[in-house]
Amino acid sequence: MVLFAHGTEKEELTEKDIKEGLYNSLNKLGDKNNVLAIPPDFTRVHSKAGELTQYTYEYYKEKLTDILPALGTHKAMTKTEISTMFGDIPNSLFRIHYWKKDLVTLGEVPSKFVKEVSGGKVDYNWPAQVNKLVAEGKHDLILSIGQVVPHEVIGMANYNKNILIGTGGKEGINKSHYLGAVYGMEKIMGREDTPVRRVLNYASDNFAGHLPIVYVLTVMGKNESGKLVMRGLFVGDDYETFRLAAELSLKVNFNMLDDPLNKVVVYLNRQEYKSTWLGNKSVYRTRMAIKDGGELIVLAPGVNKFGEDSEIDALIRKYGYVTTPEILKLVEENEDIQNNLAAAAHLIHGSSENRFRITYCPGNLTKEEIEGVNYSYGSLSEMTKTYNPEILVDGVNTMPDGEKIFYISNPALGLWAFSGRFK
Repeated sequence: MVLFAHGTEKEELTEKDIKEGLYNSLNKLGDKNNVLAIPPDFTRVHSKAGELTQYTYEYYKEKLTDILPALGTHKAMTKTEISTMFGDIPNSLFRIHYWKKDLVTLGEVPSKFVKEVSGGKVDYNWPAQVNKLVAEGKHDLILSIGQVVPHEVIGMANYNKNILIGTGGKEGINKSHYLGAVYGMEKIMGREDTPVRRVLNYASDNFAGHLPIVYVLTVMGKNESGKLVMRGLFVGDDYETFRLAAELSLKVNFNMLDDPLNKVVVYLNRQEYKSTWLGNKSVYRTRMAIKDGGELIVLAPGVNKFGEDSEIDALIRKYGYVTTPEILKLVEENEDIQNNLAAAAHLIHGSSENRFRITYCPGNLTKEEIEGVNYSYGSLSEMTKTYNPEILVDGVNTMPDGEKIFYISNPALGLWAFSGRFK
């Protein structure tokens, strides 16, 4: 049932609008005594999920017993990140999701179904795993809070992905990421109905119907003055709630261009992006906009590693960002990457497929390290003098020497493509 649905491409929801929409929805649910909130982590700080979690705490007070950030494979949030994103909610309410343990398997999506939706690309069962707090916490309400936005693995982020991937386990995360990668992310991004979404929907419909999950979904965008605003808020417990949010997100977050771009400059906020695992949103969110032979320049002052954990970091360093056929061959021949399909998927996501050049300008990785994973290296200090994020505006910029570049201040907020490439 859709409890609340409000938003348009030009809407700017105020704090009052957001609170009223959330509180009216919670009122319809009746009294609850043991509430679990599942917001995203700091990598989704712009989702407004932090504020919505604060409003949830104000509404339920001591009845909000647990907050489990949907980390997926990401590192646990620091106390500073928690206070920055969630304000004065007591730190004692926050739990850590360990994606390699603390899991319950709700059921398995059969390989026959996975093979069918993937067009024969993969043939394996998919385990529907969640954190044991979700499955066994005896909550009478689970609020899944987050942003709907174009996504490289599933097409449009959030809905049951926040539960089944965000609080999921190693095998489920690995297999879902690999499914999306080998199917082809350019056939997935910006689409509501994709192979990975169908697998997750199968799991939700068949294994998770007993869980009292209600989704609180936001759609975010920038207004004409460049300020980040909430364009839509959708609350409900069914697919229709997600569909409505995805429909609006496509209008707000999908930037369709008439012509391909020769040079794109993307800035990665220092606090949000500390690895290429996260920072490669700069690659896959722009890949359909960049012309063959063009260049992507990534200004990444906070990036100091490749993977979010040591195992994945080592695999990225070992194999590097090469083409999809090369990655598929490596998976066939090497046990270490066979056992970490999420890493294999990430290497595909971060590749230009030799179509365009990727110049990474990290704050804390060396030239040798960047070139070792098959990217071109750029000096951050020199590049920021030429392409100053404090001066550039989102979209087309004409540089003093007449060069035209396309600037993106936060790749997490959208998807860019030119009409001839988006089919």
